[in-house]
Formats: sequence, C-alpha cells, structure tokens
Amino acid sequence: MDGYSNKLLPTTLIGSYPQPDWLIDRERLINSAPPRVRMKEVWHHSGEVLINAQDDAVQITIRDMERVGLDILTDGEMRRESYFNEFANALDGLDLDNPGEALSRLGNKTLVPRVVGPITRANPVLVRDVEYLRAQTDRLIKVTVPGPFTMTRLVVDDYYHDEEAMINAYSDAVNLELKDLEAAGADIIQLDEPYLESNAKEAKVNGVFASL
Repeated sequence: MDGYSNKLLPTTLIGSYPQPDWLIDRERLINSAPPRVRMKEVWHHSGEVLINAQDDAVQITIRDMERVGLDILTDGEMRRESYFNEFANALDGLDLDNPGEALSRLGNKTLVPRVVGPITRANPVLVRDVEYLRAQTDRLIKVTVPGPFTMTRLVVDDYYHDEEAMINAYSDAVNLELKDLEAAGADIIQLDEPYLESNAKEAKVNGVFASL
C-alpha cells in the first residue's frame, strides 16, 4: 500500500466500467440476463483482434481512472461478459455446450454450465489480465474473482450430488487462482460473493472457503 497507506479512504472503482461501443454490442448484452455461459456473439471482434481491442479498452480505462485520481485501479472488466463467466467457465469439469437452468437471485431462469466432472483449474485464468494491468500503471491494482459459493449457485450439479464436496472443489480452484494473481502483481483481490447475501441460511453452513 506504499503511497496510499496514510489515506483514510483510498478510492477505487466498484463494478464494471462501461465497455466502448466499438468493442461490444452493449445493447445485446444489456437486453439479455447476465451471462453465466459464454456469449461470444456480443463481441465485435474475435481472435487476436479481440485481444488487442480489449487491451486498447483497458488502456483507455486506466487513463480515465488516473485522470480522476483513483488510488486503486482496475481494468474495468473490459474483457468480461459478466463478473462470473470469464473465470468460472475456464474451469475443467463443466459442460458449456449443453447448459442447464438455474434461478437467478431475482428468481428468473437463466442458462448455466452443467458440472459433469471434477471441478479443477488446469491453468491460470486471469494472470494475463493482471500482468497487463500491472505493466500499465504504477498505482495499486485490484482484480475481482467470483467466489466459490456463488459459482456453485450458478451451475447444475450432474456430478458431485454433494454440496460440500462441490463447494470445496470450487474453493480449491479459487485458492490456486488467488495465489497466482498475487504473484502476478495484484495488490488487492476482491472475491465477488453476491449469493452469500441471497442464500443466507445455506451460506451460514457452507459459505466458509479456503483463502490465501
């Protein structure tokens, strides 16, 4: 926290920064439920062109945050279709091509991955994002990761049939990712766990997970 340790309330961005129209079909994304499976069709580019375009959007976001004087910077989640699916859908053990249905926090049906095998993280997911952000600024940087409890609420379990076992598997995957993100230069790692709030009774029993 060098440089900001004396600040009572260091400032940062909460949530996502607006993605530019040249990067994503925002209207299409807004008019659909927050995606829990990939929505590649909302991007205006693909392949290496998409990666470069996302990098450009991140740079614009960083410069905006620096100009307004934020202390802790993010990449604005420029590369994400939702807070959930960039990390969650990169894990092994999921069937993304034949999704199931689950209820959102508002009680609406939404398409979600199906768990068909052991949930594992074969490779780092967000490390490249953090490394790129770290290279663009000397300010503190923050990255967000969906928490294991929330991820278990946004899948159909066709494999474990054991809530505790599935939460533990997701926890192990998140734990590995957090350690890699710290090593990649993330100063602050935020775990997004909105389903702890909407599933208070279950969270009281099963919401404890492994951390750094």
